[in-house]
Amino acid sequence: MTTRDLPPQQPVPAPDPEEGRRVLADDRAHLFHSWAAQGSVAPLPVAGASGRHFWDYDGKRYLDFSSQFINLNIGHAHPKVVAAIKEQADRICMVASTFANDRRGEAARLIAELAPGDLNRVFFTNGGAEANEHAVRMARMHTGRPKVLSAYRSYHGGTSTAISLTGDPRRWANERSGSASGNVAHFFGPYLYRSHFHAATEAEESARALAHLEQVIAFEGPSTVAAVLLESIVGTAGVLVPPPGYLAGVRALCDRYGIVLIADEVMSGFGRAGEWFAIDHWGVVPDLITFAKGVNSGYVPLGGVLISDAIHETFRDVPYPGGLTYSGHPLACAAAVAAITAMKEEGVVENAARIGEEVIGPGLREIAGRHPSVGEVRGLGVFWAVELVRDRATREMLVPYAAGGAETRPVDEVVAACKERGMWPVYNYNRIHLVPPCTITDDEARQGLEILDEALEAADRYAV
Repeated sequence: MTTRDLPPQQPVPAPDPEEGRRVLADDRAHLFHSWAAQGSVAPLPVAGASGRHFWDYDGKRYLDFSSQFINLNIGHAHPKVVAAIKEQADRICMVASTFANDRRGEAARLIAELAPGDLNRVFFTNGGAEANEHAVRMARMHTGRPKVLSAYRSYHGGTSTAISLTGDPRRWANERSGSASGNVAHFFGPYLYRSHFHAATEAEESARALAHLEQVIAFEGPSTVAAVLLESIVGTAGVLVPPPGYLAGVRALCDRYGIVLIADEVMSGFGRAGEWFAIDHWGVVPDLITFAKGVNSGYVPLGGVLISDAIHETFRDVPYPGGLTYSGHPLACAAAVAAITAMKEEGVVENAARIGEEVIGPGLREIAGRHPSVGEVRGLGVFWAVELVRDRATREMLVPYAAGGAETRPVDEVVAACKERGMWPVYNYNRIHLVPPCTITDDEARQGLEILDEALEAADRYAV
């Protein structure tokens, strides 16, 4: 894909600070924000967006290296997707999931055609957390077993089962309040830079992580374990790309013990990692794939579960005990059809792979060589993390795990410097995540890296 193939960027309209203040006032008077202490929330009022940029009411333009919630894979305001939503709204806005609908069926077919192996059916949800909830329910009913295993370094959603499956610290408060559900056990996945297994090579890390997982299965009781749920590439918890052989090894363990393998592709799917599904990098076929975000770039909420033929057969004559009012919403499915079609026609997935290999990856490695605060860079496609440290030798994190308040100041300063210069990143504890739309151009990617390069001087002040 070349720059001339991309939809034109819209010009930033005239600033309107007064309207921005009104928008912010309404937000603070009436909105309850997620994952936040309400008294400390100070959201930026966004006036518009186009392509890889959004802008505020003061007229300041930001290069979107967050893809909002890592879901705008096709970028902001793609004209083909916008047109499809408008056309669908003119025909029919809502039809219950008990009816057949042209866009719903077409979206399911297109998604199944992209999936590996025999994952030929789709159950639509409104987002990723619900997709994981239903995938777990299917696995439990298919196997007749109660437990699910998931990684400590993971995020699977904010609903009761999904937050229990999540490994990151957002789980803790939900468990204290009794909001989380049970029958979940956690394990350590591979993470060579901070190896739990004292490994020195990718091969050692993979083998020892697999041995650890098998031990967890043994101690939990194989006959009690319904599923292993893992992110094909761990997202929020670090953009952890699995070493060669790991996912194939998990597949073999699941086959050995009759366990369902669920691949969470909510964040990594639909081009984010330079393949339609990240798991395609390793040629592994799970029993269930959960997806959302990039399936239609979040233009209308949509998620789902891709289901293997074997699990589908479980429910051929036995009703599946679950459903959603908005399952396969026509507007969302029309957006998915348009997004997938446009991504194919415009080579968006191929662009993401090339940008990662030729621009972002090499650029980040050069940046790492210039900054003592950078411990490691890692990623695929347009899915990257920069791990920040105080000391490269000891690998001490720039801010501690589960840090809050003043402890996060070093990374907060880096993020503020990025935003001041017009680039909006994602961050999590001691990491900066670079996750621009899959449509990003070479020049835009280089611009974002230049801004990060300058901003990391703030982190270097804390490094030895």
